[in-house]
Amino acid sequence: MKQNETTPEDSPLTNKKRAALKKETDAVAAHGESKPDAVAAISGAGMDVRIESALRAASDKKALDLVVLDLRPVATFTDYFLIASGTNVRQVQAIADEITERLKREGTRAQRIEGYQTAEWVLVDYGDFIVHIFEDKARRFYDLERLWREGLRVQLPADLRAEAAAGGSASGSDLRNER
Repeated sequence: MKQNETTPEDSPLTNKKRAALKKETDAVAAHGESKPDAVAAISGAGMDVRIESALRAASDKKALDLVVLDLRPVATFTDYFLIASGTNVRQVQAIADEITERLKREGTRAQRIEGYQTAEWVLVDYGDFIVHIFEDKARRFYDLERLWREGLRVQLPADLRAEAAAGGSASGSDLRNER
């Protein structure tokens, strides 16, 4: 990077968002929740429309245990992780296909897709957010939620939370209870 270029972290808008996020995190922590379990108040209108679109695409393909982690306070390579599970290789590929196609139609192309052929863990990189789609066994093994526990869990839109609760996905609750 050239010396006179600014990074996204240097922009005033990002600094405002970071300050607001810190204030929200501090408020959640003040109510007795530990930081790893805190839920970022970025939801609804505040959520990036591309992330919400990716969440809806994954949900349409019956992805399990949808999670969004806000990594801005702890990472510089991306802002968010979207994590989802599929029950088998074909479903993992279908979820990845739906997300990439929907976002492409909406004007956002993936920078890189990795792991599609084996579909144990498909990574779709959009730069400021990365989508991770796991087969259940691989998700339990790699456990990104634990590895990135310093990131904040973003509250999903109400309709997606309701679908996730109705779907009865055991994988996410089992993962959190095993820690």
